[in-house]
Amino acid sequence: MATPVNSPMVGKLISVDVKVGDQVKENDPVATIEAMKMYVKIYAPASGVVKEIKANPGDVVNPDTVILTLE
Repeated sequence: MATPVNSPMVGKLISVDVKVGDQVKENDPVATIEAMKMYVKIYAPASGVVKEIKANPGDVVNPDTVILTLE
């Protein structure tokens, strides 16, 4: 079952810090957004393997945007 990783708030995606196929543990940082002039890390909600990256640096993301999925 795929686990989506969403942004906690509206912001500009600065970087995706993992690649497809990377193994991540729960609470590992996987991406960074800029919101309200601050950099905010996005953490993996569960352990797994990065299955797909759905957003690119520079994209505006919101809580409904799936940045990547874990499997």
